[in-house]
Amino acid sequence: MLSVKSLMTAVAVTALLMPASSYAGGTVEVLHWWTSGGEAKAVGTLKEAFEKKGGTWIDSPIAGGGGDAAMTALRARVMAGNPPAAVQLKGPGIQEWADQGSLNDVEDVAKAENWDSVLPPSLASIMKYKDKYVAAPVNIHRVDWMWVNPTVLAKVGAEVPTTWEEFNAVADKLKAAGITPLAHGGQPWQDATVFETIVLSQGADFYRKALVELDQDALSGETMVKVFDQLRKLRGYVDPGFSGRDWNLATAMVMNGEAAFQIMGDWAKGEFLAAGKVPGKDFLCAPTPGNGYIFNADSFAFFKVSGEDQVEGQKVLASLIMSPEFQETFNLAKGSIPARTDVGLDKFDSCALKSHEDLTASVKNNAFVPSMAHEMAIPRTVRGEFLDVVTNFFNSDMSSADAAKALGEAVKRAQ
Repeated sequence: MLSVKSLMTAVAVTALLMPASSYAGGTVEVLHWWTSGGEAKAVGTLKEAFEKKGGTWIDSPIAGGGGDAAMTALRARVMAGNPPAAVQLKGPGIQEWADQGSLNDVEDVAKAENWDSVLPPSLASIMKYKDKYVAAPVNIHRVDWMWVNPTVLAKVGAEVPTTWEEFNAVADKLKAAGITPLAHGGQPWQDATVFETIVLSQGADFYRKALVELDQDALSGETMVKVFDQLRKLRGYVDPGFSGRDWNLATAMVMNGEAAFQIMGDWAKGEFLAAGKVPGKDFLCAPTPGNGYIFNADSFAFFKVSGEDQVEGQKVLASLIMSPEFQETFNLAKGSIPARTDVGLDKFDSCALKSHEDLTASVKNNAFVPSMAHEMAIPRTVRGEFLDVVTNFFNSDMSSADAAKALGEAVKRAQ
């Protein structure tokens, strides 16, 4: 039997032989809802990069509901006192969890790596709580895109429109030729996506007043009536089978020449690329009318966990997410562009380059705005009211004036 002295010597020798950090890159359990296609591939790149740092990644994917099922699971975990270390969260949801005291900050990592200098200010503010970073963004998706089949446009001798008046004129030509002008999926979030691009065309200041600040005059006034007027025009350009159609099936309609346009975020680009289509040749990308940029960003928030191993894992993951190398790899897989504005884009396609160019200009012109439809601008409860009013309008003969009035009243009730 070892004496106390011998046992202490053995422990000391063992400690010297062990690495300085027994947890290496730390441990993170990551809760997310990226479970299919390009999304699964993208999160796989994050897992691989974290493990290369010597960390242990515990994957907790929860499919379905655009994150609704994941949020239900998260609430149960937090209430049980057993939250994951990192969770896919976005927009006001980050602040809501921080308000409850559920998040750890990673401010020491952010300061050391000077995140403030490489993120657009509007995006950085969403990642912070009381001026400290509690989340890290992995990308920026642009929402206000038109995806265009150039061969179909050529059949009616049309160019890509730059105003809604031009769009309506081209759509009328296409309709007269028996071609569906606008491929669309009749789901509330898709209706809201189209709606917010029309709001943006009325100016970034109006967009912020209506969809971020929830100003009653903006929500119910004459400018919003004009927005609904244009949405009514677009309703006339979709095919009879639009109801309930998934967004990727609408993308396929453009790809296959069954329709000329789709209004959708740049995740649609992944469908074209997966089919071997070449941007600028087989399909075109162009901003919807207006001089702004609606952004949607994926990010991970860091929940309060105990144990040095998990805290270290959070710091390693935060640093990794914001590294230029990872931002490049991830976004090439996801179809988006890096959240960092200083990442080289040599490997990115022409649509991504246009997105980055317009992002830079919109930040300079104060026209970089968060997506309401994709949960970047307002709480989920208020967003739900927007979706209800917009979808009811799109699927009825409600007047534009009545829709604007209903929108103001619905938002007021939800606040």
